[in-house]
Amino acid sequence: MNGLIIPDWPAPSSVRACSTTRIGGVSRGPWRSLNLGAHVGDDTVNVATNRETLMTSAGLPAQPIWLDQVHGTEVLRVADQPPAPGTLVRADATWSNRSEIVCATMTADCLPVLFCSADGKEVAAAHAGWRGLCAGVLEATLSHFSCPAHEIHVWLGPAIGPDAFEVGADVFAAFVAKNADSAAAFRPVGQKYYADIWQLARLRLIAQGVRSVSGGGLCTVTQAEHFFSYRRDGVTGRMASLIWLI
Repeated sequence: MNGLIIPDWPAPSSVRACSTTRIGGVSRGPWRSLNLGAHVGDDTVNVATNRETLMTSAGLPAQPIWLDQVHGTEVLRVADQPPAPGTLVRADATWSNRSEIVCATMTADCLPVLFCSADGKEVAAAHAGWRGLCAGVLEATLSHFSCPAHEIHVWLGPAIGPDAFEVGADVFAAFVAKNADSAAAFRPVGQKYYADIWQLARLRLIAQGVRSVSGGGLCTVTQAEHFFSYRRDGVTGRMASLIWLI
């Protein structure tokens, strides 16, 4: 695995997407090395350098739209002009039907989710921590597409895996209250559970009519040499998952 993960999914030729690892940047200490988060205590000069490195290595047509992610369900819709450079919009997903608009989500255990329409005219990126996932950030993102859900491809990126994601009974109850089938994504261990966030996402997507879901399986906690993990390290960097139209 190198500094970029290219999704293996049936996206049309007009769609470009990638997900970063922690490899290939200049940050040091707990943020080593390709930290893309400007809000986690890293040197801002190093973060800026890392973001420029990402622009080159991923062949991005423009700077990504970085969000102020709050574990909610708000979706930034970019059908006209993107936010001014340096503007942080409070949202947990971005949708666009414009070429050369780079939708992005930053994660370090939460689940990054990329979307594209089968006709290659719409894309989106969502940040799905358990709170946002349970509250409906994926459903909110799907609602911005003009095509039906069965014509949307989805890719699930690196996230905390089912052998590391320990949660309490409150999290189990919150998901089951939304969808009883969610119980299958939890493994009880004593008074707690281990949760499979990829399965939880698939169940919510399938319930909306999505038929094409790829990805999953790359655990941020157990692969320390490749991924940042907030649960494992506390102070750490952030990866990015990005998607755009050409």
